[in-house]
Amino acid sequence: MPKLPVLTPRKVVRKLEKLGFVKDHSSGSHQVLLHPSGKRAVVPFHVKDLKKGTLLAILREARISRDEFINT
Repeated sequence: MPKLPVLTPRKVVRKLEKLGFVKDHSSGSHQVLLHPSGKRAVVPFHVKDLKKGTLLAILREARISRDEFINT
């Protein structure tokens, strides 16, 4: 299993958009993205890089595998 890269929230949102997610709305400092199949991802939009555990939680919530996310 490949290692997850260290990414900024902006890069995570871009990768999710390439996978078919669309920005739905913002709630405070979090952006909510929806997929036409009903999947949902909430990305905390801060200045710092996302921690590994946070990125894993986003991928788990969006039902995306590590390989699928890294290869986009």
